[in-house]
Amino acid sequence: MAEDTPTADRFARRLRGALRRDAKRLLTPGPSTVPMLMLGPQVPDDARVQEVLDLCMRIGEIELSSGESVDEVTATMLRLANAAGLPAVDVDITFTSITMCCHRGNAAQPVTTMRLVRYRTLDLSRLAETEQIVRELEAGRLDVRAASARVSDVIRSPHPYPRWVATFGWAGLAASIALLLGGGPITAAAAFVTTACIDRIGRVLSRWGVAAFFQQALGGFLVTGSTIVLISIGLFPAGTRPSFIVAAGITVLLSGLSVVSTVQDALTGYYLTSAARIVEISLLSAGLLTGVVIGLQVGFQFDLTIEVSGDLPSSVGQFGLSVVSGALAAAFYALAGYSPLKSLPIAGVVGGASWAVYGVMTQVLGIGPVPSTGAAALVVGLAAGLLRRGTDTPPMVITLAGVTPLLPGLAAYRGFYQLAVEGVSEGLVTVTVALAIGLALAAGVALGQFITRPQRTPEEKHGNNEASATGSGFMQAPDLGDNGDAPAGSSEPK
Repeated sequence: MAEDTPTADRFARRLRGALRRDAKRLLTPGPSTVPMLMLGPQVPDDARVQEVLDLCMRIGEIELSSGESVDEVTATMLRLANAAGLPAVDVDITFTSITMCCHRGNAAQPVTTMRLVRYRTLDLSRLAETEQIVRELEAGRLDVRAASARVSDVIRSPHPYPRWVATFGWAGLAASIALLLGGGPITAAAAFVTTACIDRIGRVLSRWGVAAFFQQALGGFLVTGSTIVLISIGLFPAGTRPSFIVAAGITVLLSGLSVVSTVQDALTGYYLTSAARIVEISLLSAGLLTGVVIGLQVGFQFDLTIEVSGDLPSSVGQFGLSVVSGALAAAFYALAGYSPLKSLPIAGVVGGASWAVYGVMTQVLGIGPVPSTGAAALVVGLAAGLLRRGTDTPPMVITLAGVTPLLPGLAAYRGFYQLAVEGVSEGLVTVTVALAIGLALAAGVALGQFITRPQRTPEEKHGNNEASATGSGFMQAPDLGDNGDAPAGSSEPK
């Protein structure tokens, strides 16, 4: 037993030492476990996130309501969020809403906000000021709070010119188109007065909340009916082509359709957006067709017709006049859209160049109107992309104004006339040609902008997960007031 005592003591001491070491190890604080948690992107607090998201949403609302393509709006919002310190965001644009989500990993809930866009207004100066704000914020010359204040000033500010200046622009556009097609001074003056009256009536209807379909139908009826009245009183001498008045009016009414944005959305993968815009364009075009056909039928009851003009004049003098008229048409469209004054000459040069390309291909080379329109629109798209880098002129000013002389107003009227007089089969063929011209127009612009657009950053490329945001149609504003302000969209955090 005596021999066992030292052995037991040694065992007890070893056991106490092991327990002491284990207890000390357990009680000693170890390294922090926080770095091992997946916290996700480092983002500011909730208040800062809401401030940045609200700025991005308001910028996106202005661009979308101005007719920008969904791809362009998404890229702008992603760039803006990244510059403001929110790199992990998603943007989803539907037909009437914009949704934006900021992800904050597993440690914090995401922040999502939505804004409804129920109005459309054409104010290219507001769009230009918005893009200037985005550039200054990206360059670090503005912080988020100052940029938000600037955006509020842009939204509250009235149009840069009085409303009658826009009416003068639309009327000047119609007169320029009449001269471009080969009409004389009387035809151009009649187109000017007729379009000015239609614009003022459409303004009143818009304030009353009349649907855009009925506005288009009434516009088509008025331009046709007024031309019939002018024929009945003997205003036009022999050799005058009154159909150019109707064609000019149809061109003005077609210029409000978002054909270019529709094709751009389709080419960039936003198929639901494109489909929604196609439905809207089809509906408004149907309204225009209805109004023109009713006007023609009323004229037939009084034995008055507006014969469709044949081939356009192709002399050297007329070609030069058409190029100048195309430049004026583009400049007048930019004026009607409240573009900055410094952008009017640029829009005019691009419009004249596009018609020159079209005229050379059709009248000199004998190429058909569809490929010629596509080539001329390609010039417009290239010009818009190149001028985007060298000037502050928004690409939309160049594209919308530059393609205006190429709109198939005369081809559309020829198809409408054939539907009313010659039958459905002949009219559908011509209307299909007009539709093909419109598609070639939009595809050429989209291709030109794709070739010349700046390289997208990874932040700009990752927006909608599926590239299936359903975008937004280009609808008429129910009532924008004299300063063009519209009801603000709702913003609701979730």
